[in-house]
Amino acid sequence: MARVLLFGRLADQAGWRDRVVEAGDLAALRAMLTSDDPELGEALSGPGVQVAVDKTIVRGDAILTAATEVAFLPPMSGG
Repeated sequence: MARVLLFGRLADQAGWRDRVVEAGDLAALRAMLTSDDPELGEALSGPGVQVAVDKTIVRGDAILTAATEVAFLPPMSGG
């Protein structure tokens, strides 16, 4: 089980901020989220969206274990 956190516009788009899901790796998690909500899946793959696994930014895939926290972070704006 992994705890998935969405921030900013991603949470607004999904209609949720925090969810627990069962996925063995980040690729499976992305596929699951995309299957449930294709528009959210597209947004999660959008430019500037970063993924943090247990508070560390990751690129590519990552193994998810019990109690793993995955955060999808939209691009920041402001000055």
